Amino acid sequence: MILHRYFARRFMMTFAGIFGVFFIIMTFLDLVEQLRRYASTEASFSDIVVLTMLNVPKGIYGILPLIMILTAIGLFLSLARSSELVVTRAAGRSALRALLAPLSVALVIGVAAVAAFNPIVASTSKQFEMRVNAIRGETSVLSISASGLWLRQGTSEGQTVIRAQNANLDGTALRNVSFMTFSPDGRPSQRIEAASAQLITGSWTLSNAKIWDLQTAPLPEASATRRDQLSVPSSLTPDQIRDSFGTPSSIPIWELPAFIDRLHTAGFSAQRHLVWFHTELALPVFLVSMVMIGASFTLRHQRGGRTGLMVMFAILLAFVIYFIRNFALVLGENGQLPAVLAAWAPPLAAVGLSLGFLLHHEDG
Repeated sequence: MILHRYFARRFMMTFAGIFGVFFIIMTFLDLVEQLRRYASTEASFSDIVVLTMLNVPKGIYGILPLIMILTAIGLFLSLARSSELVVTRAAGRSALRALLAPLSVALVIGVAAVAAFNPIVASTSKQFEMRVNAIRGETSVLSISASGLWLRQGTSEGQTVIRAQNANLDGTALRNVSFMTFSPDGRPSQRIEAASAQLITGSWTLSNAKIWDLQTAPLPEASATRRDQLSVPSSLTPDQIRDSFGTPSSIPIWELPAFIDRLHTAGFSAQRHLVWFHTELALPVFLVSMVMIGASFTLRHQRGGRTGLMVMFAILLAFVIYFIRNFALVLGENGQLPAVLAAWAPPLAAVGLSLGFLLHHEDG
């Protein structure tokens, strides 16, 4: 037990050191990038610093597998060069048993990252997007809630709020829809209820519409009119509607199941968010696989000039697994693979592959 605690402490210290180095490097790189991107805007230096600090957690979270593989390589090389692994084997402990503590720490880090760090990253990412939109003078045009989906558009006559019970996959065909138009001074001017609305270039085409004049008519219901077809000017495009969803990473993992249900209820495809949800759940296993890959090439006594070669092989294999994982996620988001298979197959395959390497080297 003492030996396991020692290896766990060494692994945690190595992880903290590498994490700190990457955090500092990414902070300076992101600061330079934000200064370049918003140099022509009215954003102050303090605004740029805030944007940087809001964006860095997302970058760090994305490279956790890289930090984990480097931590494993650094730890096992250190133990091998100091002959601590030789002493451990001489004491009757196999190298595989020495892996239990680092693997346990990696699993705990992965669970903590998903349970605690993921909501922090989601919050900072959302704040980052909001501040960027504020600097650019843009706003999100779509919101999804339990009461349906909400859209907002602006024309020369004022702002219009649109609520629909459900929609098609790209939000261009709405059903059971309501349009509420506000004049430039903020007062409601017109209300329209329609059975459906179809977005075409420059306007919405409404069917079975009922129109209330809220600005000039003393009794809006008495003067309400009905139209089989009605055209309402619009500045929205399908790309604007799709982009308003934001990235799945901006939604905390604890809120993702409810958000996915709301997407299904509204009629949108939730495949992208479902794949991201399972990917986050599989992250602890993926981090464990990175430790096992690092151990497969460095958990031995280092002799001659093969150390650099083994480190290179470990990093290359980790990048190959990372690429396969990302490729599987793309297939999952496109619907060509089930979400569970796309998210869980690469980390489980990496664990099996690295375990085979370890058993081959340790037991022949």
